[in-house]
Amino acid sequence: MKIVIAGGTGFVGQKLTEILLDKGHEIVILSRGLKPVDGKVFYVRWLGEGAAPEQEIERADAFINLAGVSINAGRWSQKHQQQIYESRMTATNELLRIIAALEEKPAVFVNASAIGIYPASEEAIYTEKSREKADDFLARTVADWEKKALVAADYGIRTVMMRFGVVLGKEGGALPLMALPYKLFAGGTVGSGKQWVSWVHAKDVARSICFALDHGSLHGPVNVTAPNPVNMKDFGETIGSVLHRPHWLPVPAFMMKLALGQKSKLVLEGQYVLPEQLLENGFKFSYPALETALKDLLLS
Repeated sequence: MKIVIAGGTGFVGQKLTEILLDKGHEIVILSRGLKPVDGKVFYVRWLGEGAAPEQEIERADAFINLAGVSINAGRWSQKHQQQIYESRMTATNELLRIIAALEEKPAVFVNASAIGIYPASEEAIYTEKSREKADDFLARTVADWEKKALVAADYGIRTVMMRFGVVLGKEGGALPLMALPYKLFAGGTVGSGKQWVSWVHAKDVARSICFALDHGSLHGPVNVTAPNPVNMKDFGETIGSVLHRPHWLPVPAFMMKLALGQKSKLVLEGQYVLPEQLLENGFKFSYPALETALKDLLLS
């Protein structure tokens, strides 16, 4: 297949590109800067003055949208929240404009999303059938992002919104900061410890996107979380066990709020989310258990 990726040079995008290339696909990465052709990867300039990517893209089978300012980077000031929101809306609008301009439409449009759309809860279990939605900055951003992405369905394109959980990776995501206190012998329970962490290994995120491309039965929201969420206390204890470090120094909620502001919700609140659609369609997680995932990421 010929696959167009926005955000292909990011944390998840790089892993996804590697897997797709190994499968023999042709990759087009939309980039703000001009880059040379790299093997089977072609870079096409977009979101710049005079850029017209639709003139360089022909017969694309799939579009994947991973573009947007990271929610993990920086404090959630009003300015940063605006950047998080607008970067997603701008990128998705431009992809829809490109698709509209193409004479031959792609068969599938895969758009990143997040489980932050679900309300924080210590009791609820969320699947793609759940209709409850939170009413905070992240949830509103995700809801607007998904609504915009669904415009692709108006062109008869199968549209999938991949709701990522807490993505664990070596080079990015939440894990490096979560593991750092343990490496310094200062790890412990964050907040109450009862909040759920619906985590997923970065490799399984990339694999699940490939799975969505190949399985026409998948459409609409798809939760991308490992099938075994854990609470924050267990998450921290597992990091400590894998690194052979103590789990002893608690971090009170008020300290996290002082340090991170609104962004502290990412670690002080959580949701128990299950990947029902992936499992029912036969997806096999490479890392279904947290300990195995952490050993791969922290020890290898």
